[in-house]
Amino acid sequence: MPGENLSRDEAQERAALLSVEGYEVFLDLRSAVGDSDGDAGGPRTFRSVTTLRFRCAEPGAASFADLIAPSVTAVSLNGKDLDPSEVFDGARIALEDLREENELVVDAQCAYSRTGEGMHRFVDPEDGEVYLYTQYEPADSRRVFANFEQPDLKAPFRFSVQAPEGWTVWSNGVGEVTDRVWKFAETKPISTYITAVVAGPYHYVTDSYERVFEDGTRLEIPLGAMCRKGLAKHFDADDVFLVTKQGLDFFHDNFDYPYPFGKYDQAFVPEYNLGAMENPGCVTFREEFIFRGKVTQASYERRANVILHEMAHMWFGDLVTMQWWDDLWLKESFADFMGSFSMVEATRFTSGWTTFANNRKAWAYRADQLPSTHPVTADIRDLEDAKLNFDGITYAKGASVLKQLVAYAGRDAFLEGARRYFKRHAYGNTRLGDLLSVLEETSGRDMTAWSRAWLQTAGVNSLTPQVTLNAEGRITELAVVQEAAESHPELRPHRVAVGLYRRAAGGELVRYARAEVDVEGPRTSVAELAGAEAPELVLVNDDDLTYCKIRFDETSLGTLRDHLGDITDPLARALCWSALWNLTRDALMPARDFIGLVLRFAGQESDIGVLQMLHTWANTARTHYATADWRAEGGRALAEGALRELRVAEPGSQHQLTWARFFASVASSAADLQLLQGLLDGTAKIDGLDVDQELRWAFLGTLAVSGAADEQALAAELARDDTASGKRHQVRCLAARPSAAVKAQAWASVVESDALSNALVEATIAGIQQPSQRELTAPYAPKYFEVIERVWAERSIQIGMDVVRGLFPHFQDRQETLDAADAWLTGHEQAPPALRRLVLEARDDLARSLRAQACDGAAGPV
Repeated sequence: MPGENLSRDEAQERAALLSVEGYEVFLDLRSAVGDSDGDAGGPRTFRSVTTLRFRCAEPGAASFADLIAPSVTAVSLNGKDLDPSEVFDGARIALEDLREENELVVDAQCAYSRTGEGMHRFVDPEDGEVYLYTQYEPADSRRVFANFEQPDLKAPFRFSVQAPEGWTVWSNGVGEVTDRVWKFAETKPISTYITAVVAGPYHYVTDSYERVFEDGTRLEIPLGAMCRKGLAKHFDADDVFLVTKQGLDFFHDNFDYPYPFGKYDQAFVPEYNLGAMENPGCVTFREEFIFRGKVTQASYERRANVILHEMAHMWFGDLVTMQWWDDLWLKESFADFMGSFSMVEATRFTSGWTTFANNRKAWAYRADQLPSTHPVTADIRDLEDAKLNFDGITYAKGASVLKQLVAYAGRDAFLEGARRYFKRHAYGNTRLGDLLSVLEETSGRDMTAWSRAWLQTAGVNSLTPQVTLNAEGRITELAVVQEAAESHPELRPHRVAVGLYRRAAGGELVRYARAEVDVEGPRTSVAELAGAEAPELVLVNDDDLTYCKIRFDETSLGTLRDHLGDITDPLARALCWSALWNLTRDALMPARDFIGLVLRFAGQESDIGVLQMLHTWANTARTHYATADWRAEGGRALAEGALRELRVAEPGSQHQLTWARFFASVASSAADLQLLQGLLDGTAKIDGLDVDQELRWAFLGTLAVSGAADEQALAAELARDDTASGKRHQVRCLAARPSAAVKAQAWASVVESDALSNALVEATIAGIQQPSQRELTAPYAPKYFEVIERVWAERSIQIGMDVVRGLFPHFQDRQETLDAADAWLTGHEQAPPALRRLVLEARDDLARSLRAQACDGAAGPV
C-alpha cells in the first residue's frame, strides 16, 4: 500500500516539523460480537475517532498522519472538513497548510485483525466468547487509530472505549465505566507503539504492591493479571504476582526511579505473535505462558524471565525511548540483559545465567554468522527493516555485550549510569551517544572505543587457548588466540576469565585455577597462570563474561570427549556444550560425534534447561547436519537412548517429562510407535509419567507424521480437548500426515488463502515441514520460489514473514535447492529488502547444512 512503509528520512522530517500535545481516542468495539463480518463480505470493522492536537514549527507547511483502515468517514483539520477520498490513500492522511497549533479529527472504520497486528479479534471455540487485544510494535497502532506512527513523537493519550455488555476493558491508564463506556486516565507522554487496549470477558485477578522509600514516601501499585475464561483453571496468578513483586523490588533498589505508570496489569492473550509486549501499565503476553499440563522448571524460569524483561522496559523503552529503530537495542538489549540479571538476583531462578549462556547466546551466535548480521546499533532505513531487526543481534547479542560491559566497567558504574540515564531523559527519546556519555561519567572508561568495537561492528570472535608445558608438566605459557571471520575482521577487547580444570580423586572435573585478563588483539598471554599444573581442560571465557565462540586445544577436546559429564559446575558444563555445538555448526565436528556426546553424557545433565537445549541440538544435528545415509541410524540411536533415560528417570520428575517429550520427537520404529500408542490408550505405562493433554498431543504428532494417527483419531482427540489450544494442535497434526493430498491442501490453505488466523497459519506450516517427509514435500521447493514475492505483497508483514521463513525448503538439502535460492536472489534484486533478507538467511542455513553434512560424511562411523 502506498505510504505504508514509513522511512527513517520521512520520520526525521516529520519530527523536525511537528510536536504532539495529546491524543483523545474513542473506540466503539460493540461490533466485535455478533455474526456480521462486514458489508459485502468485507472485513469486520469498528469505529475509531481520533482527536489529535499538535504544533507545527513552520506554519503553512504540509505533512501527513498515519492510518491503515478500510474506510474513513470524516476528516477535519482545524475545523475544516476535508474530503476523505482526496486526503486518505489507505495508509496516510495528507495534511496541508498547517497552523502553528492544529487539531485533527479523524472518524474511521478500522478492521479487526486475524494476524495479531492491530486490534486482534479471537473467538474462543470452547465457549464462543470473543476476546480483543492490541499489538502494535513497530507500527500497527495506525490500524486502530489515526496518529503520527514513530517513536519520537511522544504524547499523552486519553482512551475511551464503548464495549459490549458484560465486558471489561483495560488500557495503559486506570479506567472507569459508565453505561458501558470505559474512560481511561491520561497517560504520561509515551510512544504510539506502546499504547494498548485489551477488552473482553477475561478472567481477572488482582493484587497490590507497596514500597516505602528511604525518604518515607509510599508507592502503591495496583496489580492485575488476566486470561481467557477457558484457561482460568490453569492460571497460577499467584506465581505471576510473586515474580512481579520481586522484580519491582529489584528495579526500585537498583534504578532509584519509582515505577512511573500507575497500575501494572498483565494480560495473557490468545494467538499472540510475540513472547510479550511492554505496554506501560498493560503488558501483554502469549497465553502459552499459562501451562495447561505439567511443565519443567525451565518453563517457569522462561516465564519469569519474560515478566522481568517486560518490566525492565518500563524504564528502558517506555520511560526513555529510542529516537528511531536504529537504536532499538537501547531497549531490547537492556531488557534482555536485565531480565536475566534481575531473575538471578531477585527470584528463585538462581541459575538463570546458565540458561542465558546455553540458550539465549545460541540465538545470538546463529544470527551473528548470517549474511544479514548487523551491528547492535543497526542501520534501519524503514519499518520493514525495523520489523526484521527484532532478532538475535538486537536481543541476545546486545544483552551479551552488556554483560561484557558490566565486567568491563563494573557493576556499580553500570547501574549508576542507568540511574543517571533515566533521570536525565525521562519521557524523552535518546540515541547511542546519550547512554555512552553517562557510562563514561560513572565508569571513567573510554566508551567511544568500546562502543566502536562492540556496538558498531558485526560478527563474533573465536577465542582459543594455546598451552605450552615444561618438562615438569607445568605451564610455561598460556595464551589466548583471538580470530575473526574474513567478512567481519574486527578483533575486540574481551574481559575474560580463563579456568583450568583437572580430575579430582573421585573423577570429577573441577577448576583448580582461574585468572581474569583483558584479551586484546590476536594473541594475549595470561601471565597469572604461568607455573600452574598442566590442565586437562582449559575453558576460555569461564563464567561467561564475554561474547565469543569458545574453541579448545586438542588436550581439552579429548578430555571433553571422555569426561564432559564429569564437570561439576553447571555453568562451565553448559559453556562446553555450547562450544561443542558451535563446532558442529561450523563443520569442525561431525554431527554424529556431537550426537554421540549427547547419548553418552546428556543423562548426567542436572540443569533441565540445558538438557532441553541438548535435545533440540541433537535433533537439529540429526535432521540437518548428518549425512542422509546416517540419519536413520542416528535417529534409532537417539530413540533408544531417550527411551533408556526415560525408563531410569525418577518417576514423576521433570527429567522424566523432558525425556518423554524427546523420545516422542525421535520415535520412528514400529516398537516406538506402539509404545506411544499404548501410553495414549492406557495399555502401556511408565511409572510416574502422567500423560496429560499436552503430552497426548506430543505423542499424537509423532503418530500423525508416521501415518499411525488418521483424521478420525485426531478429530476424536479434538473432541476430548475442544479448546483453542487443542484446535492448534489438531491443525498441526492434520498437516503432518504423510499424504500428497494433505500437503496440497495445507499448502493452499496458507499460500493461496488468508482465511486462517496467524496461530493456525503457524500451526499448519509446522505440520507441513517434516524431516521424514523430504520426498513428499520436494515438489514444493520450486513452488516456494514462484509464490513468495506475491505472498509478501498481498499479506501482512507478520504472515509474510511466517510463510517465507516457515516454507523455505530446508529439508530439500541438496545443491539444487541452494542453486534455486541463488537464482531467485539474482533474479529478484529489486524485491523488497526485507523479503530478500529472509531468503538470504534461509539460504545461508541451507549452505551451512551442506557443509556440516560434508564434514559428517568424511568422519564415517562413530
